[in-house]
Amino acid sequence: MGRGKKQHIDTLAHRELSENQLLMGIAAGDESAFRHLFDAYYQLLVTFAFRFLNDLDSSRNVVQDVFVSLYDKRESISIHTSLKAHLYQSVRNRALNVLKRDKMQREHHHRIFEEQSEGDAYEEISGVDEMQNRIAKVVDALPPQCQKIFIMSRRDGVANGEIADQLSISKRTVETQISKALKKIRKDLLIHGFLSLVGSVIALDALIRIILK
Repeated sequence: MGRGKKQHIDTLAHRELSENQLLMGIAAGDESAFRHLFDAYYQLLVTFAFRFLNDLDSSRNVVQDVFVSLYDKRESISIHTSLKAHLYQSVRNRALNVLKRDKMQREHHHRIFEEQSEGDAYEEISGVDEMQNRIAKVVDALPPQCQKIFIMSRRDGVANGEIADQLSISKRTVETQISKALKKIRKDLLIHGFLSLVGSVIALDALIRIILK
């Protein structure tokens, strides 16, 4: 046997022995063996996963999941190839599963949107109408000064400072009364289950201005 071929065989044997030692250590719960394996392959596997996912966070999550799975199953895992090949194959499979899952989710959401019935759409519109009625009722029930300030601000678009000058009160009082009115509206919508239809404070404020016009 030639010297070069013998050295190659010796190198392969050494690598296999190292992998076997790592597997035995991991199976026995040796954290240093697991850490050695993690440090040796983590970055390489993240780069490999990135080729499929094109997203760094998703690639890191996939690789971490592979290592967690390996550690959880350390006492029963059976590897028929090299440890390196097993890790790469596991990362590849998980990355493809992520792509498949994301595709299914996109198709599912699209199908729900396309199959939405006219009755469902009518219920959503009815919910918005009822929400508008709730807002109008809350404004009508506000104390006189609070109601006047709120309507001047939200319906007439008068600036807080100008409201204060017209009513001979402080700007701080104007701000406080507007805040009280908004809190009452949000509380009423929350109690009656309409707050989720608005989406944000900005959207609620815009809706109020439309209703009061």
